[in-house]
Amino acid sequence: MKQNRSAPTLEDRIEQLRAEIERVVQDRVDAVAKESPGVPKGVIRNLLTARAPSCACEQYLLLRRQT
Repeated sequence: MKQNRSAPTLEDRIEQLRAEIERVVQDRVDAVAKESPGVPKGVIRNLLTARAPSCACEQYLLLRRQT
């Protein structure tokens, strides 16, 4: 007998991806901040994501290309 499992909605998947992307970006910000004492994390974040500021997915892809 088949179980009725409801798959996550597209909206749920997007929210999950955004949360994961936020963790990746924040991890990178934290790593750079350790190497650059005195530089505000907001500035570091802006520098890391400046080329793709409007879309979290593009920010993630940009950061992945830089490693």
